[in-house]
Amino acid sequence: MKKEMTAEEYLQRLLSGPVRADCPVRRTLELLSGKWRTHVIYELCVHASCRFGELKKAMPRITNTMLTATLRDLEAFGIVRREQFNEIPPHVEYSLTEKGRALLPVFTELAKWGNRYLTEEDT
Repeated sequence: MKKEMTAEEYLQRLLSGPVRADCPVRRTLELLSGKWRTHVIYELCVHASCRFGELKKAMPRITNTMLTATLRDLEAFGIVRREQFNEIPPHVEYSLTEKGRALLPVFTELAKWGNRYLTEEDT
C-alpha cells in the first residue's frame, strides 16, 4: 500500500518536475471526468441504492443513453454495483461499491470548499 501524502507533500511533488502519467490526482480526475459521472456517484451517496428510473428523475437533463453509458463506465471502474433482481417484475438496482463509498470523503471536502467559497451567484 502506498504512503498517503499530505497536501504540502503533493504540492512539492508537483512543483519539483513534470507531472507523471501515474499521478494519482490525474488518474482520479480522468476516472471522474465527464459531465455525469460525479452526479451519478453523488446520487448513489445520497441513496443507498437506486433503480434506473430513480436516477433519471434525480438528473432530469441526462438522456437514457448517457445514463446507461455512465453507469456501465462506473461499473467497469468498480465504483458502482449493478444488481439484477429476477422476480416479477424484474428490476435492477445500482449502488456504490466499497471503492465507490471511499469517494465520500472527497465529496465531503468539495462540500466544505463550496460552503466556504461559493455564493448563490456562483451556481
